[in-house]
Amino acid sequence: MDAVCSDLVAEVRAFRQRFPDVRYVDLISLDIPGHFYGKRYPIEMLEKVAAGSALKLPQNCVLLGTQGGLFKIGDYCFNDGDPDAPRRLVPGTLKIVDWEKQPLGQMLITSSGTEKPIVFEPREVLAQVLERLAGKGIFPVVAFELEFYLFDRQLRDGLPQFARDPLTDDADDQPNMHIERLSRFAPVLDEMVETARAQGIDTTVITAELGPGQFEINFGHLDDGLRAADWAALFCRSTRGVALKHNYRASFMAKPYLQHPGSGMHVHVSLYDEAGNNLLAANDQQPLRHAVAGCLELLPHCMPIFAPNHNALRRLSGTVNVATRASWGFEDRDACLRVPESDARNLRIEHRLAGADANPYLVLAAILVGLEQGLETGRQPIAPLNEDRSSGINFPLEMLEAVQSMQNNAQLREGLGAEFVNVYCENKRQDHLAFMQDINAREYRWYL
Repeated sequence: MDAVCSDLVAEVRAFRQRFPDVRYVDLISLDIPGHFYGKRYPIEMLEKVAAGSALKLPQNCVLLGTQGGLFKIGDYCFNDGDPDAPRRLVPGTLKIVDWEKQPLGQMLITSSGTEKPIVFEPREVLAQVLERLAGKGIFPVVAFELEFYLFDRQLRDGLPQFARDPLTDDADDQPNMHIERLSRFAPVLDEMVETARAQGIDTTVITAELGPGQFEINFGHLDDGLRAADWAALFCRSTRGVALKHNYRASFMAKPYLQHPGSGMHVHVSLYDEAGNNLLAANDQQPLRHAVAGCLELLPHCMPIFAPNHNALRRLSGTVNVATRASWGFEDRDACLRVPESDARNLRIEHRLAGADANPYLVLAAILVGLEQGLETGRQPIAPLNEDRSSGINFPLEMLEAVQSMQNNAQLREGLGAEFVNVYCENKRQDHLAFMQDINAREYRWYL
C-alpha cells in the first residue's frame, strides 16, 4: 500500500471512529452545469476503495445537462458505449453530512490524477491550468465570495416566495443591507456557517445583501486553487440542505427577481512566485495592468462559463454593481475587474462578473488563463473606470452568440484544452435550445 492509500485508509478509519453511526458515504463530483453526481457507498466499501480498490463511474456523468439529460456531443453519450472512467478519492474531504435525517458522510472524487483523466471534467480542467502555472513559477492565492437568496420552502404556482422573517412571520420583502436581518435569520445562517466549517470550509464575513432575503458569505484565502473551488462547490450543497431543515429554500440562481439584484460569484486572485513575492506588485504594478489586460481581452469569449444559462445572462442587465461591459477599476464595484485597496503583499484582482450558479472550477480556470496570457503578452489595458466611465469592451449577452465566440477562440482552446471547449460549448448550446422548447403563458398572451 503506497503512502497516499495509507493516508486515505487512516482518514476513513478516523472518520468511522468519530462517527460510528454513519453507514453510508456519498462520493460526489461536479458536472459541467455545476451539479453534484456520484454514488452512495457503504462505509466498509469506502475503506476498500481507500486501500486501492477500483472506483469507476460512467464518463458521461460529467456531460449531463441542467435537467440531467444526456446530449449527443461528438461521439460521446450515444456512440461510445457509455464507458466507465476511473475516479479517485480526494484526500481530506471525507466529512459528516448533518443536514440529512440519518447520519451520512460525503467525500469528493475526481478523475484528475488518475491513469486516464476526463479532459472535460471541470476539476481536471482547473487542475491542468494550475499545473501549467506552477511550471511557470506562478502560484495563485484565491478566495471566493458567494451571494444567495433565501425563499420560503413552498413555491406558489411555481414561483418563489419571499422568506418569512422568523421574528415577525412576515415576508422579508424589503430590500436592505441592515444588520438586523442577520440577527433575525441568525438560526439558519449560523447553522449554514457551522455546517460549512464542519466540511473544512473557512467561512469568514457574512453580509445581508441588497435584495430581500439575500446574503453573501466570504471564504478565506487559499494557496490551493482546487481546494478553494472545492469550498465554493461544497458550500452550495450544504447551504441548500441546511435551508430545507429550517423550512427555507436557498438558491444560487443568478437572477431570481427582475426588480432586485442578482447573485454573483466574486473571485479574488493574487499571484505569487516561489519565494512568496506578489507578482502583480512588481515593477510599479505593471504586471497587474498586464494581467488585467489579458483578462479583459479574453472575458467576452468566456461568457458561457461566467453566465452559464439563460437566467444568468439576465443578471447582466444594468442593475447596481453589475458590469454590462468588460471593464476594470480601482475600488470600483461597477467594474468586472475590481482592484481592492491593499498593500503590495496583498495586491489582488477581484473578478466580479460570474453568476453565483456558475461552475467554480471553470470560473477560476478561465480567470487564470486570462491572467496568464496577460502576463505573457504584456499589453496595457483599456482605461480604468476611475478615469473614463465609458471605458469597456462589449461582451455577448445571448447564449448562442456567446457559445460561438468561446468555441472559436484560439487562446481558450489552448488554455483550457480544445476538447473541453468543444464539449462545453456543445453542452451549453444544446442546454439552451432545450430550455427554449417551451411555450409559456406570455407567449400565448402576445401571439395567440
